[in-house]
Amino acid sequence: MKLQNPRRAGVGALRMGLASAGFRAYQRPRMIRFSIFGIPVLVQPFFWITLALIGGALGANSPDAILRIFLFLLAGFISILVHELGHALTARKFGARSEIVLQAFGGYAAYSGVRLTRPQSFMVTAAGPAVQILLGLVLMQMIPRLPQMSPFGAYFLITLMWISIVWALLNLLPVLPLDGGRMLESILGPERIRITLWITVIVASLLAIVSWRATGSILLPIFMGMFAWQAWQALRQRP
Repeated sequence: MKLQNPRRAGVGALRMGLASAGFRAYQRPRMIRFSIFGIPVLVQPFFWITLALIGGALGANSPDAILRIFLFLLAGFISILVHELGHALTARKFGARSEIVLQAFGGYAAYSGVRLTRPQSFMVTAAGPAVQILLGLVLMQMIPRLPQMSPFGAYFLITLMWISIVWALLNLLPVLPLDGGRMLESILGPERIRITLWITVIVASLLAIVSWRATGSILLPIFMGMFAWQAWQALRQRP
């Protein structure tokens, strides 16, 4: 979802994994760890659980529906990993050491060992949604040209396409701590952080109301409300 510098406590930085040290200790043996392109990746159990809930796991009441949930998980994993690789690989181009964590409702790429300039920070942040949108557009052009495939194969590719596009567009919203908010922060600079925070409060609040009235779902409103509240708290702590 975003790129974090562990040496900098950025305003609105959000780690959506569980904060309890005891719970993290419980999770640790069950985490998946691997490397891709030399970048360490850690996948927490709650990544799969929350992704399954988004994919409709609670309503899966047949073998076909359960298989579709597994395909949704695979598509979401690939798409979100591509997004975070965009951040991590771009940061590495600027000399940073990068790692990726996939956690509840998304993930983040962290970097260390270098202080990025504002233009570099903007490019690193923009790279995530950019490569994810590119993946979605490539699939959009490719799918109609493929030979006829099984319904499950078609479902997987179409799901991968839509997750890539929707996830990237959602992250481009000018709301901290999403990529769009980070990009706005890079453009305006630290001296105008209050403007970034006010934009976060206004946009996130409006989106929470509109999405709830339009869909009846509470998932996006909860997150937008949480982002708005965090930004409001940060504003209150600033002179």
